[in-house]
Amino acid sequence: MRKRRAAPSFLIPLGGPDANAAGLGALSAPTLPHFASRLVRWQRQHGRHDLPWQVRDPYRVWLSEIMLQQTQVATVIDYYARFTALFPTVQALAEAPEDAVLAAWSGLGYYQRACNLHRCAQIVVETHGGAFPQTAESLATLPGIGPSTAAAIAVFCFDERAAILDGNVQRVLCRSHGIDDPVPTTATTRKLWSLARSLLPEAQDMAAYTQGLMDLGATLCKPRQPACTECPFATDCRAHLAGDPQRLPVRKAARKSRPQRSTVMLWLRNSPDGLCWLEKRPQLGLWPGLWSLPQFDATEQALQFAAQIGPVIGQRELAPFRHAFTHFELTVRPLLVDVQAQPRAAEPQGQWLALEQAAQLGLPAPVRSLLLQQVPPADAPPPAVLHK
Repeated sequence: MRKRRAAPSFLIPLGGPDANAAGLGALSAPTLPHFASRLVRWQRQHGRHDLPWQVRDPYRVWLSEIMLQQTQVATVIDYYARFTALFPTVQALAEAPEDAVLAAWSGLGYYQRACNLHRCAQIVVETHGGAFPQTAESLATLPGIGPSTAAAIAVFCFDERAAILDGNVQRVLCRSHGIDDPVPTTATTRKLWSLARSLLPEAQDMAAYTQGLMDLGATLCKPRQPACTECPFATDCRAHLAGDPQRLPVRKAARKSRPQRSTVMLWLRNSPDGLCWLEKRPQLGLWPGLWSLPQFDATEQALQFAAQIGPVIGQRELAPFRHAFTHFELTVRPLLVDVQAQPRAAEPQGQWLALEQAAQLGLPAPVRSLLLQQVPPADAPPPAVLHK
């Protein structure tokens, strides 16, 4: 007997405004009725309306969208206020030194975002006369602006009818429409984009609809403990009706653990003035463009470098710590070395700086925390020395 073919797990719409264009008409499971209008009504009544970047200024919207990538709203609000005070216009950002931009960004992480932000501002000023392009397609050609970010800017600032698909939106769509294909995969992402485009309302409701997707994912349809009873789709959300909304979206099997790396971080301190040696990291790789302490594979290498700078008068291993990155975990073993260095001019890759000067630069968060410690001279008896 012939087995019946299982229904596809991706539940797709019939008859949405973009259904034919998206190639969805041949599939049978309908979308939730009146999805867009219900979401728009909910956003206008219950959504967020007091965020500082809810303006039609493309510079401010763009800045907020970049900051909100991988970062929570509560964290971004303070950074956004400081950043816009320092760089109130795209021209001001384009003209600022990269070190000033990275210093303002320090602590937000994912520093390639800041490098792209600075370069994007320069292109907008140099190539576009200081005015952002007005279509999602054109915006997506700028550094650091992907299709979802481009669509958000185009919707909020230029009334374009364009779909967004960030992590929050993926979660809302997967749960509401019962999509149990694993994410992120190329095939599922393609399907989600098609669904997102098919659900768009008419142009006059686009801003409220787009903000509604963001608000719903951030405030109700959260990864854990979603507030389903308050959701405008509580009566027909597929995941809620199935009784286990947290199961969706299904995540692609992740690695069991992050790869482990280790580094010796040399805190080279000049005696008696207390200046520390900082080096500017390359634009590619770990902490691009930031100022950091020199790093070595082994303690012996770090001590050899220190001896080339000047006579070593004391050394001490400080407590190691771990710092997690997206794809690996780094164990940092700080080594404090006091030297008597001769006056040395700044070099392209590094310079001696007072801690007050260093604090004004773009520093990786763990380096900033390390330098803020009140550490006595390296030859003083420490309260606790790391022994291995």
